[in-house]
Amino acid sequence: MSQTILVVVTSHDEIAPGHATGLWFEEFAVPYARFREAGFEIKVASPKGGPTPLDPQSLEMEPSFPTVAAQQALSDTIPLDENVHHGPYCAIFFPGGHGTMFDLPENPHVQRLVTEFIEHDKVLGAVCHGPACLVGAMLHDGTPAASGRRLAAFSNGEERAVDRVDAMPFLLEDRLRELGGEVATADDWTDHVVVDGMLVTGQNPQSSRSVAEAMVGLLRHGPT
Repeated sequence: MSQTILVVVTSHDEIAPGHATGLWFEEFAVPYARFREAGFEIKVASPKGGPTPLDPQSLEMEPSFPTVAAQQALSDTIPLDENVHHGPYCAIFFPGGHGTMFDLPENPHVQRLVTEFIEHDKVLGAVCHGPACLVGAMLHDGTPAASGRRLAAFSNGEERAVDRVDAMPFLLEDRLRELGGEVATADDWTDHVVVDGMLVTGQNPQSSRSVAEAMVGLLRHGPT
């Protein structure tokens, strides 16, 4: 089996003029370190390729996790195109940040990759706003990828807490429910992960390490 994980990050850098956004750094850096610790290779891709925009607020906290290797990995990402497919990878992971809400749901290559990993029964992980990757994806039978799946994602309560409800194209919790997903929420800012077969989703930045741990467990031992 391949020992390489594909990580797909946002390329979107602005919520509104003068209001920067991007990837929430912790949600990439913590799983990145855990995957490497577990012996996996990592390839990082994004819709536009090149350097990844980081949400400035995610860089304001004093990090309790390794940063240098993660920042280097984000400096020159692979552009998503028809040449990026599931074959070389054992898993795919989508970290969050508000940028994902703008460029993941309607990206045809994100939609295709989500479908490929689900239909080939490979591990798919996402955290916080990362489950936006499921919003536009459809299985080959026309079923939304989120339909009937147990999920966690950034909650409506957390979106209200950070005062971003009106700035988002949609509320992720609501949209996943509209698509037939069974979204389970925990208290705001608590570590909360849902595993449904080979699908692993987490609610918020605090869930980043646990999502990575669950993915590593599936890759080593399969579903329980």
